[in-house]
Amino acid sequence: MSKRVLITGGFGYLGGRIAVELANSTAWVVRLGSRKAQAAPSWLPQAESAVLNVLETGSLPAAMAGVQAVVHLAAMNENECVADPGRAVLVNTLGTLNVLQAAIDAGVKQFIYFSTAHVYGAPLVGNITEQTLPRPIHPYAITHHAAEDFVLSAHDHKKISAVVVRLSNGFGAPTHPDVDRWTLLVNDLCRQAAQTRKLVLRSSGLQQRDFITLADTGRAVRHLLGLSQKDCGDGLFNLGGNNSLSVWDMVQKIAQRCQQTLGYLPGIERPEPRVGEQVDSLSYHSEKLQKTGFMLQSNLDEEIDRTLLVCAQAWGHSEA
Repeated sequence: MSKRVLITGGFGYLGGRIAVELANSTAWVVRLGSRKAQAAPSWLPQAESAVLNVLETGSLPAAMAGVQAVVHLAAMNENECVADPGRAVLVNTLGTLNVLQAAIDAGVKQFIYFSTAHVYGAPLVGNITEQTLPRPIHPYAITHHAAEDFVLSAHDHKKISAVVVRLSNGFGAPTHPDVDRWTLLVNDLCRQAAQTRKLVLRSSGLQQRDFITLADTGRAVRHLLGLSQKDCGDGLFNLGGNNSLSVWDMVQKIAQRCQQTLGYLPGIERPEPRVGEQVDSLSYHSEKLQKTGFMLQSNLDEEIDRTLLVCAQAWGHSEA
């Protein structure tokens, strides 16, 4: 018998891809949570929908009805957090506590909370494991880190089987081009390639980032939902691609994939590295999650190609 999972922010960038991944399994009925009443989207017509506002606790019980698991993604993004840090505390931290408590009250069995690798600081450098001391400096990371503590406390007290996922640089094609996540590095570069046939960097691009596809991110959620509370251990997992690249390397990869997929090679513009400019390496470790049986499977090139095609359909055209 299928179980029901509520994805808060399910109509959004990450939520949409996770929803599609879970819906591909007969094990789950997907319910998409949104602040506004919406019909099931064209990209997932079999989904249920629920109206909820993380700051209005009265809206949460109905959204939780019949739910066995919650994937909590509803949050302000990094730009919104900078513009209004006070509201970021309300939405990202208090809002998470509200959703968590509603899930506990409704007898939900599992709760997955998506945090960010940037709780470890910025820029991310060195060897980073779950044992690395968090030192968030950005309102987005600070508010997520505060929310983590509520989630892990509920897990420790066995109120619910709860997991915190510290996601690195997830990227990939959205379920629809209207999602507001085109400021993310890879997505922005793919859109530039389709719109202007140029890739423009604001820095030399020597800094390293750990990239993980949204395909693997969705698969990780499906894996975590299959774990028992005992298997989840302390409930804290890094989720990265074990694939640190410099921004410059990623730009060149996108240019090559654009030539292969869309039929033209975009020009690249960037400030030259400063004399003697160096950056520290990054190793973002996700072995703790992999020890539970999860394996990365997705290909960076395939996810870039898919993103380029979405961008070409929305803002450009293919000459392939």
